[in-house]
Amino acid sequence: MSDVFAVDLGLDLAPTVPSAVLDHLRLHLGLDGDEGGRGEEDEFLDVVPLLAERGPAARIGGVLTGELVRAGGHWCLTARQEIHAELLPDLESLAEMLAFNARTEGVIGQVRFYEDEIPELLVNRSGTLVRLPLQAAGLPGSV
Repeated sequence: MSDVFAVDLGLDLAPTVPSAVLDHLRLHLGLDGDEGGRGEEDEFLDVVPLLAERGPAARIGGVLTGELVRAGGHWCLTARQEIHAELLPDLESLAEMLAFNARTEGVIGQVRFYEDEIPELLVNRSGTLVRLPLQAAGLPGSV
């Protein structure tokens, strides 16, 4: 058995997102940080890129991707990744940072153990990350 989680993120970042947040996000996406001005005091040297894998997914099916696109004065992020269980605390920190800087209210992503059918939603409520576990609806005739 593998300890892999499927992670999907989709949100828009506020036009006022600090460049340090964008630099950190670019590192997670595996992008060159020079655009944001990474310098001698790079506080993110030990960052494990959580959103950098590309190509066929090993466990969850489909394709792994991560894109950050500028659109009309703000940034749009979409990512689909496989994350190992030991990196979940890092993912939660990243999701908290994204929620704080999001212009998208409501669902900004989901996390699911790869063998499960039901995800846990990642919800932005006024800049605070809320993890909302879903439950299966009872089928007619089930106890």
